Amino acid sequence: MDPISPALQDQGFVFRPGDAMRAWLGPAWTDWASFAASWNDLGEDHHMADGGRYRRRRYAVFEMTAGAILRAPHQPHYQAKTYNRLNGGLDRWFDPVTPAIGEHPIIRALIERLAKIFAAIVPSTNWHVELHQFRIEASAATMGRPTPEGMHRDGVDGAFVMLIHRDNVLSGVTEIVNADGTSLGHFTLSDAGDAVFLDDARVFHGVTPIAPLDPAKPAIRDVLVITFTHK
Repeated sequence: MDPISPALQDQGFVFRPGDAMRAWLGPAWTDWASFAASWNDLGEDHHMADGGRYRRRRYAVFEMTAGAILRAPHQPHYQAKTYNRLNGGLDRWFDPVTPAIGEHPIIRALIERLAKIFAAIVPSTNWHVELHQFRIEASAATMGRPTPEGMHRDGVDGAFVMLIHRDNVLSGVTEIVNADGTSLGHFTLSDAGDAVFLDDARVFHGVTPIAPLDPAKPAIRDVLVITFTHK
């Protein structure tokens, strides 16, 4: 895979397709089927200020010091209103990521490699790492909103989003803009492993709402999000 760090420093974001990601992770890309299947066991997000019931998730926190990755005790997820106008300003408790997924080779390899990539924009070996498993659901009667807060930053140093599974989905286009709203690019995470790396301090991102291609069936969009904040 082409070097990510120089492109991230230059553009503020980098997209890589799933086949490149699989090659990049190499042997760590093991047992994808059971890894992806864990998204079938996510609890409902009860903190949606818009009243929506279209999002499911699990959450975990890791602390990384000089290359050592330790899972922190389960804790709430917090974002200031500055970064999340819809759901910010409160402690949000979600079901924890299971030990099997938190220790999975894919997760461990991603955390190790992402730490090195994001160190190119914020030099650090000590990181607060947050991991989110998201499922967005939509039906003929209910639209699914991957980013209900709109175009936003997460209030971290680096963010990574990887598609796990997408079924019967219309739209779900990722959009990247700079601070003044000028578009920097757009693309759709459509194949397993498709991923985007973000310099969160420089760019805003959002995803258009999803709807089912076939109205008689549900639409599902599963993603993994990992964020890094230097300590």
